Amino acid sequence: MNRRDFLLTLAGTVPALMLASRRPALAAKSERIVSIGGAVTETVAALGAADRLVAVDTTSRFPVPVQGLPQVGYLRTLAAEGILSMGPTKILASALAGPKVVLDQLAASGLLQMIPDKPTADGVEAKIRAVGEALDLDAEAEELARQVLADMAEVNRQLDQVQDRPKVAFLHNVGRAAPLTGGRETPASAIIELARGQNAFADFAGYKTAAPEAMIAAAPDAIIMTGGAIERFGGMEAVLALPHVAGTPAGKAGRIIKIDRLYMLGFGPRTAHAAADLAQALHPKLDLAGLPERAWTQS
Repeated sequence: MNRRDFLLTLAGTVPALMLASRRPALAAKSERIVSIGGAVTETVAALGAADRLVAVDTTSRFPVPVQGLPQVGYLRTLAAEGILSMGPTKILASALAGPKVVLDQLAASGLLQMIPDKPTADGVEAKIRAVGEALDLDAEAEELARQVLADMAEVNRQLDQVQDRPKVAFLHNVGRAAPLTGGRETPASAIIELARGQNAFADFAGYKTAAPEAMIAAAPDAIIMTGGAIERFGGMEAVLALPHVAGTPAGKAGRIIKIDRLYMLGFGPRTAHAAADLAQALHPKLDLAGLPERAWTQS
């Protein structure tokens, strides 16, 4: 090949190479993602892909800018029509989403990718890797998972000094006349354990209506509640006056710990920081060093 032919070949090849190198970026930019599940959305943002989101569900509250996106309803009461009307190229849904008939409809569209959602450290890692794979951000997911697991390991190291684990109850209200408590195999129980507390209602699984007598018998040293639940009960003074609370050690000491639902119970990238914060509230005499701020912990 003479020099002239070589230069002509090169001139034709370079633009093609440049176009090929830009295809992943162009494809990502053209993606329209509907994210269902607060921790799924949080993970999308932590991987640097928030600009691909076109709609989210009502549990998606972090980072703050996602609150300005169109909403497709509550995680467990979805409707396929509203989701598909957003013109998504991909739908990422937490394994907690429902109802099943709607998930089946979304699956039939070929756009749905389910994301595992278990309230454990391993579950957080699996969630990050699944979202990363769905977004073709495997390397970014690998690094995010590594840092989150390093933070979890540091929390565990600092909490090795804990000797006495207080009994903790999760009290919730979702519009029912009586409050609910969280037993084992719930996100509330899992975060309590991570923070070196012991669930006062570990004798049953899931959530149950709490009778005043059961709360008093469980004798929690502290009670954790979401801000929304406190408001639905009528405020902190009303909570402290509840028969479920007033007769417990937690009620008598005024140890009601207000938590953010997604932060503490979502089991997303911020879980290590949430566990550290709850641990400090449960063990105020401990001198915990805290964790480094991460890009994904900023709103």
